[in-house]
Amino acid sequence: MEILINKVLPFLPWVQIVLSVILITSVLLQQTGIGVGGAMGGGDDSIHYTRRGMEKVLFYVTIVVAILFAFSALAVILANK
Repeated sequence: MEILINKVLPFLPWVQIVLSVILITSVLLQQTGIGVGGAMGGGDDSIHYTRRGMEKVLFYVTIVVAILFAFSALAVILANK
């Protein structure tokens, strides 16, 4: 087990950098249904819609990348103990 940790541990910061860039990009590419008014408490007239096509894929990619980023951060914490 220690051999695996010694081989993988040097690459984890690079993996986290790549995952963070993908995560930031996927979050920024998503469209929001509410405008600036919705962020300030207004915007009760927002319309609920279903994600379709590329927007749905981007939504799922964001979730998967966020989970992978969290697991990589946990792996770094556990490996350094």
